[in-house]
Amino acid sequence: MTEHDYFLAWGIYAIAAVGCLLVWFRLTRWMWRYLREPLRVIALVLVATPTIVDPIKELYAPAVAIAALDLIVKAGNNVLQAASDLAMYGMFAFILYLVFVLIRWPIMRASRARKAEHAAADERRAAELAAQE
Repeated sequence: MTEHDYFLAWGIYAIAAVGCLLVWFRLTRWMWRYLREPLRVIALVLVATPTIVDPIKELYAPAVAIAALDLIVKAGNNVLQAASDLAMYGMFAFILYLVFVLIRWPIMRASRARKAEHAAADERRAAELAAQE
């Protein structure tokens, strides 16, 4: 495999991965937010995690594909490497997601409080207008 073929294969995989993620986002959009978002993070980690296949040539492949092929065909010994890469990237992704949630949480609480305050003010104005008539 030449370097051009290698980059072409990764480009095709990237387009397919984005398509799979878009379908997954569409399939999970009806779910409750705190279930939907972790499932999306898991899907992103599964399709976007590379693992090294040939350390000498520095060739990488998708970790899910390597793990699946090594388990099904029992040809290689990269299953543990792929699983550890998936676990490591998954841990990093969930830490970033947790930071995102912790930043978003006070903002959402303030937004809900502001909306409730505006709704209460609107009700008071409506009651005042009804009382004047």
